[in-house]
Amino acid sequence: MNIGEIATRSGLPAKTIRYYEEIGLIKPLRDTNGYRAFRQQDLHKLTFMGRARALGFSIEDCRNLLALYEDQNRSSADVKSIARDHLTKIEQKIADLVDMQSTLTHLIGACAGDNRPNCPILNSLDVHSL
Repeated sequence: MNIGEIATRSGLPAKTIRYYEEIGLIKPLRDTNGYRAFRQQDLHKLTFMGRARALGFSIEDCRNLLALYEDQNRSSADVKSIARDHLTKIEQKIADLVDMQSTLTHLIGACAGDNRPNCPILNSLDVHSL
């Protein structure tokens, strides 16, 4: 498969595929003319990466998950640990977003939104008001 075909089949942009090659996640063969020649195993890895990235796993997490996937002697505890750590990060991001939502809701409610220059939203962003 060439890069266009594998991009279509994997659902990943060619630029992403080239990046994954650059950082060593995939290693396609090269034709005699120098073009990349992707194999079925490359498609599988790229699809795996696409799904993992869609769940928000970092590149390094994806690299570790892929290595564990390919390791027949892996421990599911190792996989679970990576997923649990990632879930903890997601939960923290959600908590941060809820805090931002609460703060913005309060500030928007405190702002008269009229023609006067006083604005609690801008005041809260001003470092001199701290």
